[in-house]
This record gives sequence, structure tokens and C-alpha cells, in this order.
Amino acid sequence: MLQKREKVLLLRTFHGRTLRIVREHYLRPSVPCHSPLCPQPAACRNDGKLLTSDVTHYVIPDWKVVQDYLEILEFPELKGIIFMQTACQAVQHQRGRRQYNKLRNLLKDARHDSILFANEFQQYCYLPRERGESMEKWQTRSIYNAAVWYYHHCQDRMPVIMVTEDEEAIQQYGSETEGVFVISFKNYLDSFWPDLKAAHELCDSILQSRRERENESQESRGKEYPEHLPLEVLEAGIKSGRYIQGILNVNKHRAQMEAFVRLQGASSKDSDLVSDILIHGMKARNRSIHGDVVAVELLPKDEWKGRTTALGESDNEDKASGESPSEPMPTGRVVGILQKNWRDYVVTFPSKEEVQSQGKNAQKILVTPWDYRIPKIRISTQQAEALQDFRVVVRIDSWESTSVYPNGHFVRVLGKIRDLEGEIATILVENSISVVPFSEAQMCKMPVNTPENPWKVSPEEERERKDLRKTHLVFSIDPKGCEDVDDTLSVRTLNNGNLELGVHIADVTHFVAPNSYIDTEARTRATTYYLADRRYDMLPSILSADLCSLLGGVDRYAVSVMWELDATSYEVKKVWYGRTIIRSTYKLFYEAAQELLDGNFSVIEDIPEFKDLDEKSRQAKLEELVWAIGKLTDIARHVRAKRDRCGALELEGVEVRVQLDEQKNIHDLIPKEPLEVHETVAECMILANHWVAKKIWESFPHQALLRQHPPPHQEFFSELRECAKAKGFSIDTRSNKTLAESLDKANDPSDPIVNRLLRSMATQAMSNALYFSTGSCVEEEFRHYGLALDKYTHFTSPIRRYSDIVVHRLLLAAISKDKKMEIKENLFSNKELEELCRHINNRNRAAQHSQKQSTELFQCMYFKDRDPETEERCISDGVIYSIRTNGVLVFIPRFGIKGAAYLKNKDGLVISCGPDSRSEWQPGSLQRFQNKITSTTTRGDSVTFHLFDHVTVRISVQASRCHSDTIRLEIISNKPYMIPNTELSHQNPLLLKSELVKEVTKSVEEAQLAQEVKVETIQEEYQEYCQTKGRSLYLLLEEIKDLALLDVSNDYGV
Repeated sequence: MLQKREKVLLLRTFHGRTLRIVREHYLRPSVPCHSPLCPQPAACRNDGKLLTSDVTHYVIPDWKVVQDYLEILEFPELKGIIFMQTACQAVQHQRGRRQYNKLRNLLKDARHDSILFANEFQQYCYLPRERGESMEKWQTRSIYNAAVWYYHHCQDRMPVIMVTEDEEAIQQYGSETEGVFVISFKNYLDSFWPDLKAAHELCDSILQSRRERENESQESRGKEYPEHLPLEVLEAGIKSGRYIQGILNVNKHRAQMEAFVRLQGASSKDSDLVSDILIHGMKARNRSIHGDVVAVELLPKDEWKGRTTALGESDNEDKASGESPSEPMPTGRVVGILQKNWRDYVVTFPSKEEVQSQGKNAQKILVTPWDYRIPKIRISTQQAEALQDFRVVVRIDSWESTSVYPNGHFVRVLGKIRDLEGEIATILVENSISVVPFSEAQMCKMPVNTPENPWKVSPEEERERKDLRKTHLVFSIDPKGCEDVDDTLSVRTLNNGNLELGVHIADVTHFVAPNSYIDTEARTRATTYYLADRRYDMLPSILSADLCSLLGGVDRYAVSVMWELDATSYEVKKVWYGRTIIRSTYKLFYEAAQELLDGNFSVIEDIPEFKDLDEKSRQAKLEELVWAIGKLTDIARHVRAKRDRCGALELEGVEVRVQLDEQKNIHDLIPKEPLEVHETVAECMILANHWVAKKIWESFPHQALLRQHPPPHQEFFSELRECAKAKGFSIDTRSNKTLAESLDKANDPSDPIVNRLLRSMATQAMSNALYFSTGSCVEEEFRHYGLALDKYTHFTSPIRRYSDIVVHRLLLAAISKDKKMEIKENLFSNKELEELCRHINNRNRAAQHSQKQSTELFQCMYFKDRDPETEERCISDGVIYSIRTNGVLVFIPRFGIKGAAYLKNKDGLVISCGPDSRSEWQPGSLQRFQNKITSTTTRGDSVTFHLFDHVTVRISVQASRCHSDTIRLEIISNKPYMIPNTELSHQNPLLLKSELVKEVTKSVEEAQLAQEVKVETIQEEYQEYCQTKGRSLYLLLEEIKDLALLDVSNDYGV
């Protein structure tokens, strides 16, 4: 029986009036307690996660403990933790979304023995707040009252320890109820976990940080920054248009001076501003940190400044040399922070000399974050000297208006500086990627497929699914060595003369039930993370590489889309969606499929499925397969031509394939030749994604997950248009169709790199494609600009993308809806789906950044041990593709690297080229024009560099102790580089990148062999937990796309 209560809220309005709001609050006699000791599990409805019975006590943290010590409560050793709803809501309202999401993920995680108890909805736990009682006192009283009820509910069989930082509560409640103990968190750790060293160190670090903050607040010091405005003032100001809401984005190459606020939410729709807002200097930034949601007040127009167009190095100087601002742009100052998006930061401690220079008090240390965009953080520690050679994780606690720097505390050590594992761990932490092995609780729910107990199709599934094993020729076309085969294809002639095209995708949702442990983990990861030397799977390998992989010659469950097409025009007559059983006949690799398409049938010797056939059967099966590949290619050409007519874009991106030997070691890294079968497979996948998008939107117009690619802002194309103009080409960017046609025409027969660079610039101008819920925007905004489709989604890779799992469930629900059957799938509401899409988009960005950063790491490792003065590999041909006030941006086709080359150095000297075209530094000046830049020495010598000029570049590594190393480019001649007439000249230039892979692989593998015992232990651990991590580098790199074209133009202050 529900009890109705009323909650009275008194809110103060912007104008100072008090507003009384009454909310209904319903109490229940029973809510889930999630305890195995529950005397009435049916009444409590204890579905899902239960506390373990293998504990000596339950722990209930007070709201303040949850806020301050959450990272210690995340330790898996701490078990039997009950988070009260009151404490969770305090975190949500006072610590922001990021901290609240960490708490939610902890509660969902099967590896952690913790649960949420909804004490404010339990009839005997709920306590109304008394008149005059502070919020903090009421929260502590409510949590203690709930702790007492919980102890009695478990029939006094399990002691309950409430941990709090409130000394009054310890005195008041400490001995009030037998079996319920109230102690401080530090006392709890000392008494129950004396040997958990890491927890004690972290606790001491947090306590020291808090003491420092309290001491600072008591000191009477002048303010370094203005106070932030109250939240209600900010919200009212945003509503009235006085303030503008947006996300702070710091320029990493001018982190002290330049940040931009990208408009967000209502501000982006209501404001007349068409560009970002410049925040100039740290004072104007007012303690906001990169990623924070801030409120900005625009400055008067006469105080507006321009963004810097000079190339900038990643230094912390207030003013970079050669700085030259562009036209003034809207400029503002931060007046308040709406949402702090603080995270874990990787930092480096100062060297011994720097520690001494920081002052007498060696306990307060300024540490330097790995990310240039984050300010130095002050932490209190006595381990500075011991940790100066390590990468360390810290968290920010506060940033007071009286402090130049934020205050934080030490969390843990990652690894040694420049050690491969330490640097990889740094990349993961910086992108908030958690890659712990799959837990026993998750793995025990997985199906089994062993020689002793092989997996089989169940009779029930045979009855419910369409069986294609005897009626359809199904096959896959993938890269060599591919293990996780998401998709297969089929095509056949029907009895009525029409064609049937089929796309069959692994039915992951059969094995991954909604809200199961493995589903929760996959949702948290959202994607498979591919780094340069390893991958971290979204799903355990029993699924990703076995039962959900559509391997040849075995029965598998699939979700299929099959179209009936007109035999000549290939127009769609009808479409069928449903669950199927398939057996793939052939597992082809791209090159073999292309050979068959081209009529070179000798390749069948390399196709295992043909080996044991007699000549007659072999010929019949070959003809059948060749017809199918040819017909698929014809259909794909028709589908592509239709999209081309609507304006589909073909943008620059070099795909690479890793060639592995029999031991799965890297043999070569080869640029993919643009085979037609690549496009054939891609078009079939795009077609399936498009039709599934239409289907799920028609069935669920307000809660379908689609993928949109908004048209780019025209001003982003200005550099592309200017660069093309320099070569005599005209680029029409009014629509995707005119852009595609213009790029096709912009071809310089004497230099194919020009078209490649123009397409790369067009890619840079594009917005990112994003997942969204159809209930969150109007239908006109659904379009995918790049693919020229009105509706699009991702359906074809559920093994490595959680978005595709959601789409599969939506499609199956749509099929049930059509059949007037009960919808078994748990569908997300529009609001839930919006939140999920935000999470997936965020994780996709993290995956892209981590892949790019790990590739840069290996490039630097390759070039670092080479002498750039003598090593021939360090000299290469480069193409200028952008002009800046103090240098140029250069593309190196041989290695696929883009980077900055300075024409003016820090000493103010400019580049000069003598009669032999060799460069040297001389006193002089630079003059920049639209499509060229001229360097003139004081002697009167001058040299001019034009857009798309070929120059000779020296490649070296700029080492950094606190940050990642970076590739440094130096122009050593204004003439193209001529490759010496050696064996090198007969190779494809891009093949040289495989040497990078081999060299780095070799050095790291030698180190691994020296620790063979340790490596074997690690391998056993990963095998046990089904988490992919190859012993040799680049083991699974065949799945990484766009590795050869490393575009870092956005990182050079562009």
C-alpha cells in the first residue's frame, strides 16, 4: 500500500522572491534490499545484483564519505557496501554528472560488491526534514535511520558500520543501536583494512588535500580570480540572453592564452553568434578547466581579440614567438561554471632541481599534466622525489578564487616515463578508458563451445528462425586473418526471375540479454578500442571471435535483411527483415574475391573450401561463386550511382592492411589498393544500414537510434576554397553534390597529391557524424550529409559497437510489432536513448583519440633512436598544404604524416636557401600572402614557398618529459627530395611505414623475451578473462583504419 507524502521546496527566484513548491512523494512498505539475508525476498523483489554472503559486516557510507572517498570505495577489496539513495542524490546535486556517473557505473558493475538502497521511498526509512534543520544534518540523520532499519530488516544477523566524517554524528549515534556502529572512514580503514596499503595512501592524500584547502580558506589572501556567480543567477542570465552557455575548449598550443567556448543548448539556437567565443587569458577563463560547461559574458566589441594564426608549439609561454592575431572575433569572460567535467589526470612530478626552485615547503608540489590544456595542479605529498621518474594519476579537488592553481590529490602510479606500458596506460587514462578484464560473474553467463561440449543450434530456434543453410549461398569477404566476422552476403535468382540480395549480420542480441552483466559492461565500453599494438574488446572472445563470428562451414544465428530486386533495373520490389540460421560457405579475403571478379581463377588454390573437391564439383561451385560476386558488384555499382546522383562524397582516407606471418607476427603494413570489392561490400552494408534506419524509425518514430551527419558550416570551407584556387580549381561547397563534383574535377595530372590533400581538407571541414534519438530533433535534421541519405544508422557491426546492439533490438521489436506480437525487447525511452547516445558518441571520440595517440607514440619511438643528420629514413619529400604567419603545414606522403615546419625560429631567425637550395637560419623577416610566404634575409636574399610546393623535410622527435613526444619537421631544402637510386626507389613509398612497425616491434619484443616468465603469466591471465591482448605488437592491427594518414592539422593552432 502506497503512502502519499508531500515534499515542500522553498526556492528563491532571480528577483529575490521565495517560491513554495509542493511535490508528491510516495512511500512503499517494501523496496529492493538486495541482501541475501532478506527474510522476504519476494516482497522486496530482489531481482538482479545481490550483496555477497561472504562478508563479516555491511558498510554504509555517509553522503560526505561518498563525495570525498568514492575512489577508495571503488577498490574491489571493499565488499558489502550499501549506498543510500540520499547519499547518491547528494553526489548528483553537488559533484556534477561525471562523479555521479562514476557512482552509477560502480553500482552496475558486477565486479564490485555494492548496491543502491532507495531509503527515501521506504516507508520506515523516510524522515521528513525538520524546520530549521540543515540539509547536511538531515542527510546524515536519514542515512543513519536507514542503516538501523536495514540491520533489523536482516534480522540482526549482519553488523552494519556507518562511516561518516561528522564528529557530532559519531558522538550521537556511535553507541545508540546495538549492531549498528558509527565511525570515521579513516578509523574504518585502520581497523578493518590495515594491510590495504593503496587505500591508506589514497586516504592520506585526500585528507592532506582537504587540510590544505581548509588552511587556505582561513588565510586572508587577496583574490586571484573573481567569484563565480550563483547558479540561479547564471540560469536566469542564460534565459534572458545576458550570459551564453557553452563548453570550454582550450587551444593546446596556447593553453595559457587561448580557449574557445562552443555554444550549447538554448544558447546555440537563440544567439546571433555564428562563431565560437574567444576566452583570452587565464583571468578571463576564471578557474574553468577544459571540458567544463560554462556561462560566458560577452565583452564590449572594442575589447574583442582575434585568434592567433601563427604556428604555436606546445609550450606554456604567455606569448608565442611570431604571434599574429586574425580578425577580431566575439570575446568573453567566464562568469560561472554550470558543470565541472573534471576527470583523472596523468601528471609528471617536477625534477629535483624544479622541486628546489618551487620553495621551501617541499610538501606542496606543482605537478604538470600530460594534457597541455590542463593547468598545473598543486598537490600535497612527501613522495615527490621518489615519483619524479613516473607518470602519476591525480584528481582535482577544488580551485579557490584565492589560488593561482587548482588543488588536488595523488591517486596512483601508472608507470615509468617513456616506458611503453606506462605510456599506453597514460593514453587510456587520459581518454577515460577502463579496460579491466571481464569478471567471473559476467563470464559465467556466457555460452560454452568446446570440443567436449560443442555449441549447437537449438530446436526452438530452428522453429522460430528462417533457415537459409540449404537454400542460400552465403559467404563473407573480409581482410586476411580477420577473426570477428560481423557480416555475410548472399545473392540468388528467384523463381519469378527477380533477384534476392541478402545481408546477414551476427545475432549478438541472442547471447547478450538486455541489462545482463555482459550487456551492462558492453554498454559502458560502447565500442572495441583499437590501439596501435593491441585491442580491448567490447565483448568477450567467446562471442566476438567464436559464436557471434560468422565463420565458414559452421552454423550461426544471424539477423538478416533480404531485398527482392528487379532483375535488370535492380529497383527494390520488397524487403524482408528477420532472424535466420546461416552456414557461410566461403570465408573469402578481399584480394581473392577481386581476382575472381577479374577472371583470374587460379586464386581458388588459396581458397580452402575448394581444396578437397573433385574437378566437376569444383567447376560448378566456382561458376556459382563467380556469378554471385559479379552480380553483387553490379548491384553495388547501381546503388552507389544512385547515391552519387544525390551528392555522396568520396573523401580522403588511406586504409592500411597488416600482413601477418604464421606466428601472427607482423610481416608488412601495406596500403590497401582501392579494389572494387571493397566498395561492393561497403555499399551492401550502407544499403542495409539505410533500410534498417527507415524500418526502426517508421515503427518507433520517437525512440529510434539513428546516425546523423550535419552539413558543415560554410566558413569552415574557406581554406579549402583558397587552396584549390591557388591551383586554378574552383570548389563549390553549396551542397554535398556540388562539393563531390568539384573535388572530382580538381585533379592535377602532374601531381596526384593535390587532389588527395584537397579531399583531406574537405574531411577536416566536416562535422563529426553522431548517434541521436529520433525523438530529440526534427526529421529534417536526420540526414547524413556525407552518404547523401535521408536516414542512416549502424546495424552491421554489433560485435564491436554497442549502437548496433541497440539497433538490432529496435529492429526485432519492429518485427514483433508488425506481427502484432508482444514486444519482448526492453526499449529505451527517448530521454534514456538521448543519454545513451551522448555516452556512445563520447566513447567513440575517446576511441579515435586513443588510436591516434598510440600511433603517434609508435611513430616517435621509431624516429627517436635515429640520427636525423645522417639517417636516410629521416629525410623525405613533403608537400606544403597550408600557410601560417611564421611557417607552413607540411604533408609527408611517404609516412602519411602531417605537421608544422617553422620558417622563423625562437631566436627570430628566418629560413634562407642558398644556391644549392640547402636551408640555413639567417636574420631577416617573413611576409605572408594568401597562397605563399616569403622569407627575406637582411642581406636581401629571399625564398618563397607556395601552396602545394614540394620541399625536402628532415624528420626528428621533439622529446618532452612531462608530455608526449612529438614529430618535428624541418625544411632543409626548397626543392623536392629525390630518392637515391637504390633498392628503396623501387618500393612503394608508403611501404616504408612497415619498417616503422618492424623496428618498434623488434625492440619491444626483445624486451618482452627478457621477461618471458612475466609475459607468460600475463598471457594466462588474459586468456582466463577472455580479454584480447597480443604478445607481439600489431597483432590485430588489420582492423585499424586510416592509420597511414595521420592528420594533426587541428593540433597546430589552426
